[in-house]
Formats: sequence, structure tokens, C-alpha cells
Amino acid sequence: MIRPTACFLLLLAIGMLQEARADDWPQYRGPKRDGVSRETGLLQSWPEDGPRLVWTFRDAGAGFSPPSIVGNHFYCMGSKDKDDYVFALDSRTGEPLWSTSVGPRRPTDWGDGPCSTPTVDGDFLFAISILGELHCIDRQTGKHVWHVHLKKDFQGKILHDGRYCESPLIDGDHVICSPGGKQGTMAALDKKTGKLLWRSKDLTDEAVSSSPIVVEIDGLRQYVNLTGKGVASVAADDGRLLWKNGMPAAWIMVATPISEEDCVYVTTAYGVGCGLFKLTRDGKSIKADVVYRNKVMKNHHSGVVLVNGFLFGCSDPIGWVCQDFKTGESIWNERFAFDKGSFAYADGHFYCYGESKGEVALVEASRKGWLEKSRFAIPELTKIRRKNGKIWTPPVIANARLYLRDNDLIYCYDIAAARR
Repeated sequence: MIRPTACFLLLLAIGMLQEARADDWPQYRGPKRDGVSRETGLLQSWPEDGPRLVWTFRDAGAGFSPPSIVGNHFYCMGSKDKDDYVFALDSRTGEPLWSTSVGPRRPTDWGDGPCSTPTVDGDFLFAISILGELHCIDRQTGKHVWHVHLKKDFQGKILHDGRYCESPLIDGDHVICSPGGKQGTMAALDKKTGKLLWRSKDLTDEAVSSSPIVVEIDGLRQYVNLTGKGVASVAADDGRLLWKNGMPAAWIMVATPISEEDCVYVTTAYGVGCGLFKLTRDGKSIKADVVYRNKVMKNHHSGVVLVNGFLFGCSDPIGWVCQDFKTGESIWNERFAFDKGSFAYADGHFYCYGESKGEVALVEASRKGWLEKSRFAIPELTKIRRKNGKIWTPPVIANARLYLRDNDLIYCYDIAAARR
């Protein structure tokens, strides 16, 4: 016999499962952490003044955190007064649902507020504050379930300025994060309790702003991420170091690695460039051979996107670039057609978001060059003083909606070719 409480929990779980859809955006850079939405049936061009604006939210606070969207729920982060917050909106209307503090804010001279995306997993979400507080939160109510401090509890260390910008990765029952430092760059926690399961004791580099991905080679599951001294991989079962390749440490290392078949691609700015590594299983370890290293792609923020064997991204200082994934060859670059910025991909097109004026361009994903279809600008820029920051939040595409953020302002646009 099922007790009433158990019955309620079962119905709630069923409701949550029904809410999740294939075109959700449940974590940083989308369902597979690659900047790609699998949606189709989207507008192939826009009216002169852009797609229809559905709603505007004006109280997100300072920050660059991109949202996650699951069903009718929108989750994001921002700074107000003295704290960082995770907040939830109704994704259909923009109406606020709840807001929860996740620790003190950290103003800086070049950009203020959190950068992490809350990661949604079932009934819960997981978010990291700018100072390194990792929280598990009930996503229906906003109530805290557990939290740990990556600096105080794990003696974590971040390269250069101490800002935690990583978005946590959920893999099965584990939360994967990067405290950084001598006790281990990466860590796995029990997602139900926050209990530490392992640290990467053989990998002790400082952490950076990049977020980890899951890669599986010949049955060996691993987590790959940039570190303060290069790119590295640790085993999913115990955190042992599988492979590492050094590269110069940049001031800011943001771009998430890209994985395709048996290869991993990484890139960063400040003159460092990019590289491709071919992975081969070697017993309980991995052999990582360098396929190429060059400076075709020097991505500053947002990362790159792989489409049909070609990488696309914004490279300092040459602008928007198309690069052959397998060879590293530059296919084309366009410096003057559009502002430096971030982007995402859906239904054959890139949604490029300029960092200076809030312009948005719809660009065909093509190896033939910059093929722009449409362009518009957000109706209003933030009034929050930018200091040295710009529009650094990448666009998000979910459930036929385009979400754009400029600090405290969030805009939601309908990009469906036909009403759904």
C-alpha cells in the first residue's frame, strides 16, 4: 500500500518528468554543453525590428550568468545589495517565482556579479556563487538542500582573481566541480548530500573559469576541463589523472572543451590559441596525442560550436572564424561584419550577440563565409554602471524562445516559425 506522502512525492516526480522536454536548456551551453539547441521549426529570418518580444524582466541584478530553462521554469543568477542570488521565473510570462541567496557578492573593477549557470537535475538545481559556494536547491520552492564552500571546505584556489565562474556538471549521482588547488583541481560530490567522494589528488592545478565535460573513450569515462596549467582529464570513478597537456595560462580561460568521437578540442584567448587531441585508451589510462596546435581560434568567452565538421567562434583579434575541426585549418574569418560577442546554434543558424551595443545577428552556419540573414538590437541597455564589463552573457535558445541578458535586463523573444 502506498502512503499519502509517498503518493504525493510520486506524483510530483511524474510531473517533473513530464515537464522536461527535448528542447529544454537544462545547463550551461545546453543539453550537451556544446552551445547547440536541437530545435527545428524556427524562424529563418526576422522582421526588421526583430522577432516578437514576449516579455522583459528588469530585476535580475548584476551579473553575466546565462539561464537554464526546463519546461515552464527559467533559472538564473544575479547580485543584489550584498548577496548573490539564484532566482526562478515563469518562462512563459517572466513572472518571478522565488529568489534565494547563495552567499555574499564580490564586486570587481572589470565586471560584477555571478557568471555560473544553474544546472537542473530532476527536482533540484545546483549553482556556484562568485565566491565559491556550491548550493543544491529545491527548484520548485527555492529552499536550500545542502551547500559546501569550495574555498573554505576544500581549500580551493582559482587562477588570478579568485572568481568562480564554473557551472557544475551532474553525471549520474555525482556533482562534478573544480575547487582547484593542492588537494585536487577537480572534485566529485554526492548530489543528494554534498558529501565529498573524491579529489583529483594527482591533478593539483589552480582552477579556471571553464566548465567540465564528460568524455567516454572505449568504455573509460572521464571529465575534461581546462586548468591553470593546460587541459587535463580525470577518471569518473575515482578522480585519478588520465592525461594532461600543458599550455600557457591565460588571464581568463573560459571556453568549455569540445568533444567529438575520440577527439577533444580546447581554445582560449590572450594569444594562447587552440589545439586538438586524439584520445586512445591505454589500459586504465588514456593516451592523448596532439593533432594540431595553432592560433586560428583564440576564443575569449562563450566557447565555440562544432557543426558538420567545422568549428565556429569569435577569435581575438580577427573576429568571427570558421575552422576545420580535424585539420585546424582556417576556412574563413570576418572581422568587420559584426561586433565581438557570444553565440549559440539552432536550426541551421547562429544567434550572435554583440558585446558592445546589444545587437543580435542571425547567421547561416556555413563554411562559405559570414552569411547574415537578419539583425536587430535589444530595446534597452542596462543602466547598471559597467565599469570595464560588457555584454558577456551568451544567448540561450529553448522551447522556441530566445533569451538575451544585459546585466539586470532579460529579454525573451518568440522565434518559432509558427505558433506552437
